[in-house]
Amino acid sequence: MKVLIPGGSGLVGRALSQELLSNGHSVLILSRRRGAIPGLPAGAQVTAWNGTSVEDLRPLLEGIDAVVNLAGESIGAGRWTAARKRAILESRTETSRAVADALLGAGNRNAVLVQASAVGIYGPREDEEVSEDGSAGDDFLAKVCREWEAASESVEAAGLRRVVVRTGVVLSTDGGALPKMLLPFRLFAGGPLGNGRQFVPWIHIADEAAAIRFLLEDQQARGPFNLVAPGTVTNRQLGQAIGKILGRPSMLPTPALALRATLGEMSTLLLGGQRVIPKRLLEAGYKFKFPELRPALRDLLASS
Repeated sequence: MKVLIPGGSGLVGRALSQELLSNGHSVLILSRRRGAIPGLPAGAQVTAWNGTSVEDLRPLLEGIDAVVNLAGESIGAGRWTAARKRAILESRTETSRAVADALLGAGNRNAVLVQASAVGIYGPREDEEVSEDGSAGDDFLAKVCREWEAASESVEAAGLRRVVVRTGVVLSTDGGALPKMLLPFRLFAGGPLGNGRQFVPWIHIADEAAAIRFLLEDQQARGPFNLVAPGTVTNRQLGQAIGKILGRPSMLPTPALALRATLGEMSTLLLGGQRVIPKRLLEAGYKFKFPELRPALRDLLASS
């Protein structure tokens, strides 16, 4: 397949591009950045796109079999001011609408759209097990995910195949949350966040990329899929696993009050958990490379 990836220069996009190229597909990455982008795999083509222009995007869809829309402002890059929250939402919804409009205007009825989303759509759920059938939450992240997914619903309504990937915390040493998690442990100050009982829906970067490729290639795959590992863990268990592998203590807690004071509303990223399961992905036949946390961390931290 010829695969177009808006937002493909990020952590997931780079891994996905390598996964696709290694399996015989071709990749065109769209980025708001101009000039050379470090870290992209050999063989991936890159072109600039502003994320909103349907007219500029439509000619880029010529000959394209699939679009994987990963574009969106990072949710963890700074405190959630009103301006940041607006940027987080609009960077997702505006690009998704533009991708949908361009796809519908291109006239390729066999193209497939993989639309990024997140498990944040379910909102904080304590220890309730949540599959793709779970209801949406009502906090800020849930609202973002609802509108993010809705922005490309027109593709599905028109009869094109659309897959929505609701991703959890992607574990990688090349970026994302894991390097930030490791720092306090390396300083002998690691431990649970808050009470540590909140569940952390995680996935190894290799499974994130392979699962997206699997859903692209499976012609029967439609609708939402939770991209999380089946081996659910709490924040405390995650910290204990990191401490064990690094040979560091994991008992020093960070009080919830301190996190809320420091991060404000963004503290829900760390204190609000979901016990999400990949029900539909398993039913579709995907075989996880890293279904359990400790082998996943050992693979990622082998060089630490």
